Amino acid sequence: MSKTFYYQDLIHIFESTFFNTYNTKLICGNDEPIYLPEDSQHPFHRIVFAHGFYASALHEIAHWLVAGEKRRLLEDYGYWYEPDGRTACQQAEFEKVEIVPQAIEWAVAMSCGFKFDVSADNLSGIEIDRLGFKHKVHAQLLGYLEKGFSARTAALLDACAEFYNTQPLTPSMFNYIGMNTGMNK
Repeated sequence: MSKTFYYQDLIHIFESTFFNTYNTKLICGNDEPIYLPEDSQHPFHRIVFAHGFYASALHEIAHWLVAGEKRRLLEDYGYWYEPDGRTACQQAEFEKVEIVPQAIEWAVAMSCGFKFDVSADNLSGIEIDRLGFKHKVHAQLLGYLEKGFSARTAALLDACAEFYNTQPLTPSMFNYIGMNTGMNK
């Protein structure tokens, strides 16, 4: 039987793991995702994910896990984002910067037992080498499994595994061919 995933659970896991140390909340938004540092109206940083989508929350958390201390003081970590309709060159740049967060996202998704697939995030009609992108994300993930994740990522992986009662991550869990995998089918 398939498991149901609630974004409220991710909010709870994230905040119980990080709020006291990093003053950051995970928030369900009604529009495009965005990261907003604390300001005069909000005494905490906000990771806003899109429309209550569990996968969006995972993706935005992964970007937060990648961002260093200085980047976490900037709106959207100071990164550029070109929306759907990117040229082939822009798409290549987008994919280059998405390899690391999507590898981390895949690991977090698996620690939750949630299905994951890479997102090239471009529906404009240009030819996208999704398989090539999957190869790169997979290779990055295997590197993390071999060498270890950052302390923040490891803390979240542990918290998710405890909450969802999943097994420790191993390379054999990451089905390369199907890619759209999770622990609960």
